[in-house]
Amino acid sequence: MEIAIDLEIAVGTVADRADMERRLDEAVAIAMTWATQEGRRGILVTRHDRDSFTVALSDAVPFGLTREHQNW
Repeated sequence: MEIAIDLEIAVGTVADRADMERRLDEAVAIAMTWATQEGRRGILVTRHDRDSFTVALSDAVPFGLTREHQNW
């Protein structure tokens, strides 16, 4: 049985760079857990503006990889 999870984690307003990195690391770790269980999609980290990101499972990213995308 194949399991597909629609996962998108919003990382909003951050206090500083250290806070941004910590929150992104946490979101990627969660996404990595789901990606590993699913075994077919990678992780896409999208920057929407200076301090707003999403972390999502993506068909556009091969399993086992994490890619970054600038969308601003």
